[in-house]
Amino acid sequence: MARTLIPLAQGCEELEAVTLIDLLRRAGIEVVTAGLEAGPVNASRGVRLLPDTTLDAVMEESFDMIVLPGGLPGADHLNADQRIHDLLRRMDAAGGYCAAICAAPKVLASAGLLDGRQATSYPGVLDAMDLPKVEIGLKPVIRDGRVITSRGPGTAMDFALELIEVLVGKQKRDQVEAGLAREKGVA
Repeated sequence: MARTLIPLAQGCEELEAVTLIDLLRRAGIEVVTAGLEAGPVNASRGVRLLPDTTLDAVMEESFDMIVLPGGLPGADHLNADQRIHDLLRRMDAAGGYCAAICAAPKVLASAGLLDGRQATSYPGVLDAMDLPKVEIGLKPVIRDGRVITSRGPGTAMDFALELIEVLVGKQKRDQVEAGLAREKGVA
């Protein structure tokens, strides 16, 4: 079974976090949510999320993918946490997948994972950084090798479906998408 880590920071974008958790679990992927610290996470719109565990408790565990929800100040908290950078670099070195949506692709950029790649983010987030080695695109979801990025809350479902396809295949993606009463490929 594919295993995914979704770190949850105070101020994360709840629509993205919940969409990712829900759709990946619908696909039979084991999703572990980990708070940067113990206790509930207060998301950007006041929704309280209860992580499965803490980041410290899973630092040495093995995952196939790390997915970073965006939102502010959530993405800034992720970016300021050296443990997140360490996990991303270890995942990349091990040949695993790193994914981020909305403002969180800046964390991938800060960790050096976007150099020489195409990526997208919430409008202006990556543009505001000095990233001469990154080709910034406008597509809703961009996959470049083992790095996957997406634009924001409005693209969260497409992003989650892409992650499902990457981890467990197109057939499972199609099955999950059909269960959402959604036309395939409609953004």
